Amino acid sequence: MWEGTGVESEEARALAHRCHRVLDPLHSMIYFAPEAEELLSGLGLRRGRMAYFASRSAPMGPVSAGTVAATFYNFNPALVAKHIPLAWTLASPAQIVETRFAVADAVMRRLLGEAVSSDETAEAASLAREASEACTGDGRPLYAAHAELAWPSEPHVVLWHAITLLREYRGDGHIAALVGHGVSGLGALITHTATGKGFLPSAAKATRGWSDEEWDAESDHLKAEGVLDADGALTEQGLALRESIETQTNASAVAPWRRLGADRAARLHELGRTLSRAAVAAGAFPSGVFAAPRA
Repeated sequence: MWEGTGVESEEARALAHRCHRVLDPLHSMIYFAPEAEELLSGLGLRRGRMAYFASRSAPMGPVSAGTVAATFYNFNPALVAKHIPLAWTLASPAQIVETRFAVADAVMRRLLGEAVSSDETAEAASLAREASEACTGDGRPLYAAHAELAWPSEPHVVLWHAITLLREYRGDGHIAALVGHGVSGLGALITHTATGKGFLPSAAKATRGWSDEEWDAESDHLKAEGVLDADGALTEQGLALRESIETQTNASAVAPWRRLGADRAARLHELGRTLSRAAVAAGAFPSGVFAAPRA
């Protein structure tokens, strides 16, 4: 067992994966919410992808398109360059960050209703915040930028911010795993889509800005490498590659769950699953985007 935690190392990696799966919808639902475009366009940002790129990268300051593409990884850099750095001339990063928290507040209130002020939400916020305090910024640029923001005061927004930190911490580690395995951003998107657990191919192309020609060219490369078969499905080699990437990602994301220990991590998982399911049931995500159900 991990000393002082009551959790075996293998169990901790599993907890890192399971908790991410149930908590992430509570963060990512803001990217599909009408409140995001409404409030962020009110600052002067253009509707569509600009609001997403600017709001998620704003904690890093007025960074370049290259920086955003590098830290987001699976987006077409050409799509990012259409919106960044133009966004910083329309609204300041500080304004965008403040508005992003307002978006989170509005979306959670709409989708969760009275649950936002429940004891369970406050408990989940406390646990998630404590878990996030075990994260460090070493080699994790996007996490580090978000970690420097001031904490909100209301418990449900604390929960959202804590989950954001856990998500970006894990995401930075995931990118490191992809780079270490020699998988490009587009390759990562294609192989994840091929698992049947992510975006549908059409949604992946549309939201990430890749053309059919670019998608097909990278797919042909992955077929030549033995990662995909002739039909575009993962081969045994491809399945092993994805498993290795996820194993490394989970291993680099265990610190928060070391902090909580088995019992409290399981409690956060339970609370997060209940809240995520409520949000999904209330229409947090559109149909025709994901191959597998959220939460």
